[in-house]
Amino acid sequence: MSSGEFHYLVGKYVNQREKLLRLHNKSLLAAAYRHGVPIYTSSPGDSSIGMNVAAKALAGNRLKIDVSADVNETASIVLDAKRSGGKSAVFICGGGSPKNFILQTEPQLQEVLGIAEKGHDYFLQITDARPDTGGLSGATPSEAVSWGKVDPDKLPGTVVCYCDSTIAMPLITAYAISIRKPRNLRRLYERRKQLLSRLQTEFYAATGKKNE
Repeated sequence: MSSGEFHYLVGKYVNQREKLLRLHNKSLLAAAYRHGVPIYTSSPGDSSIGMNVAAKALAGNRLKIDVSADVNETASIVLDAKRSGGKSAVFICGGGSPKNFILQTEPQLQEVLGIAEKGHDYFLQITDARPDTGGLSGATPSEAVSWGKVDPDKLPGTVVCYCDSTIAMPLITAYAISIRKPRNLRRLYERRKQLLSRLQTEFYAATGKKNE
């Protein structure tokens, strides 16, 4: 299964525990489960959960995190946003592997799947890493443009905030909540098969390939 499905199932059981223990809004995974929000991990083996899954494998458990499903599912979410008349945006707190993982959805569409796309429309990053060190966390939007990750026409509107995420994130969240009314839930998790089907259809149309 994808890491999105794995976290959804974990959230399901944590949500049940919250109800049993009369807790409210204590778990991010439980909240994501209730709202149908898929959560993906860019490096599922690089975590305490990955370590425990590996231990279960030694005992004969056949669970495997399908990283290819993660790549295709996240790309399908971006494609659906664009094809549904909307835009795609990346909001990055920090950097490292998760930063590239969300940004690579556009190169996956354009360069690998051959689907006509131009890059993400919005880029907002909070980081304390300097760009001159060459690290991924400090990589600028102009660098992302060179990989097809960000639409070059949108580059002037990209934003990098050099600040600690624990300071900036609460301020941005409070601002967003204060100026916008609640929107209808998109429940993307429940639409995964539909989104993947659209991705597959466009992939076949662009490359002439069929299911192998």
